Amino acid sequence: MSMFLSGPPGGQTLPQTATRLSDLDGGVFGPGASVASTGLNVIRPAVKAGLAQTAGETWDDVLEYYIFNADRGETDFAYKLGKIYYQGSIYSSAGGIGSGSEGVGRVPQDFHQAQFYFLQIARQIWPRDPTNPLQHSAPGYKVENVKHPGYAPKSAAYLGRMYLRGEGVKQDYLMAMMWFERGAEFEDRECHNLLGVMWRDGLVSGRQDMKTALVHFTRAAGQELAEAHVNLGKYNYHRGEFKLAITYFEAAVRFGSTFEAHFYLAKIHTLNMRVANEGFAAGFCASAVSFFKLVAERGVWDDDLLTDAEAAWYSGTERGKEIAILKWWVAAERGSEMAQNNLAYVLDQDRSMLRLTRFAPIEASNDTALLALTQWTRSAAQRNIDALVKVGDYYYHGLGVPDEPEALRWEKAAKYYQSAADTQLSALAMWNLGWMYENGVGVPQDFHLAKRHYDMAVETNSEAYLPVLLSLVKLYGRSLWYTLQGGKDGLNLWKYDADKMSVAERARLKQEIDSGSQDTSQQDGGAQPAPHKEERAVEESEDDGKWYIGKASEDFRRRRQGEAARTAAAEEEDDLYQWAQERRNAEHERDTDFGPEDYFEAAIRGGHQRQEEVDEFTETLLLVALCGLVALLIYVRTRIVRRTRGQEQEPQQDREGQRDLGLFPPPGDPARQEWNIAH
Repeated sequence: MSMFLSGPPGGQTLPQTATRLSDLDGGVFGPGASVASTGLNVIRPAVKAGLAQTAGETWDDVLEYYIFNADRGETDFAYKLGKIYYQGSIYSSAGGIGSGSEGVGRVPQDFHQAQFYFLQIARQIWPRDPTNPLQHSAPGYKVENVKHPGYAPKSAAYLGRMYLRGEGVKQDYLMAMMWFERGAEFEDRECHNLLGVMWRDGLVSGRQDMKTALVHFTRAAGQELAEAHVNLGKYNYHRGEFKLAITYFEAAVRFGSTFEAHFYLAKIHTLNMRVANEGFAAGFCASAVSFFKLVAERGVWDDDLLTDAEAAWYSGTERGKEIAILKWWVAAERGSEMAQNNLAYVLDQDRSMLRLTRFAPIEASNDTALLALTQWTRSAAQRNIDALVKVGDYYYHGLGVPDEPEALRWEKAAKYYQSAADTQLSALAMWNLGWMYENGVGVPQDFHLAKRHYDMAVETNSEAYLPVLLSLVKLYGRSLWYTLQGGKDGLNLWKYDADKMSVAERARLKQEIDSGSQDTSQQDGGAQPAPHKEERAVEESEDDGKWYIGKASEDFRRRRQGEAARTAAAEEEDDLYQWAQERRNAEHERDTDFGPEDYFEAAIRGGHQRQEEVDEFTETLLLVALCGLVALLIYVRTRIVRRTRGQEQEPQQDREGQRDLGLFPPPGDPARQEWNIAH
């Protein structure tokens, strides 16, 4: 933290975030199958960058497209281009300018180019600057009657920040305040926040007032700026009002703060640990450790192993890859989950479809698999769900595990899959469990549980519709054959039972039961009402004595579930690559007779999204019809094969009847009579 505070006002610029190699491939199991690329995770910068690179896009192409449109006078392109040059990345982190940027979209940083484009926009509203920057409100320095300033206030925030911190220009607090006040006229949140910093610290002579600073912080915080919440939290922290400070710091974490908020939360939990009784001290200590770990991993300026390893990995040389693996290894031993995941991914022995077959390019090394399994396990222990599924795969295939009976390995694999499925996020883990229940591998054979897990897989991820449909066809056919052979507890094709209930229906049923129980308890004795579902989850998590790295941050993630959609929308707005792609597609549509590119995808997938109730009878008839069609095709093929074989055997039998008789004449030849012998 001392390194951060040693920088200009606002602190040192945070290093760009590191990247998981698996995210660039759509996750450990590929796009759609991995938790890393399903749901809201699909809009994460690393996943989108991987998809863009797969499509053949390069960041040079993106910059060229932005420059082309900015030179044509497109204000929105000019603003976003200035933003790219300022932060040195295509993707910005959630939480505002102070939260930094994503390393996955790294481009050369150029403050002079950023200032050029920001000034180009700001001059549309403020054509001239006064000699004394504090007299900018005088007539003649601003266009009158501006109702729609566009990107000018946001550009003023960047210009003021550059003068405040001396980035690309000479540090000038007067110029910084001028640009901040200009942007604050249009209620720009970044301008309000940094005006609060200047009034709080008295950076301009004669302008130091904590009340004025708090007004600006409050206005910025009202627009959900993480850094403004941090500043309000620090104000209350230094006054000793820790309860109110925690509220602001927690809000900052929800809005995207990745550094200061975690640091002060860790300090508060440390203070609570010292004064709490023995029963609660362990919980405060665990939370403090989790927050300090996040701060230590984010604020790396001197020895950034992850960034150095990433650069070495993409150098394209064998030596570079060896250096990258070594640096990831060191970081993994320090506890970095991202380093553990990257190391496991490059050592993975379970990525080939031809694994352990005679077509395999190399023989899987159990020693390497053991190293990979160790890192997968460590990554899974830090709440990486895809890594948890991967550990189950290693036990299922017997990679990197001790020699033990298959049944025991499969049982352990099923437990790992179950742990991943319990998060309600991994459709792949649910499908794996369904297959294991169907075949009785690692768990008792149970067609009902198999179908339940198949159904949960498609409800968790609609992209699993086709594989789940095929699995259900096979499952119903297998259950039918099992029943015909006299087996019991097979699937019922006609009765609507609990196994056919969707997850949404089961949730509604459980809610009705809980509400009924609540009403009964209130009538019986005036019991306290049951807490809200999210509150119960938080309380249960807090009461759980078990601790893991990242537990405290996990609690915050639970609390912000209700704001996931809003966060996703904010991130979508900051996605400069996606925004440019949509603009390019829109311009293309105006010039052609064709619709958007996603019509076909919407046609084949849209029908299965947000669909909570399925016509069970129609689905059953479809499955029965498919089974009947398969049986008919098998029967017809068998008849054709038999007929063909019969036609081939008839000429062969005729040829065999005319065997070689040597000198003896064949039947019907008159010379045959000469060979008759009189008795």
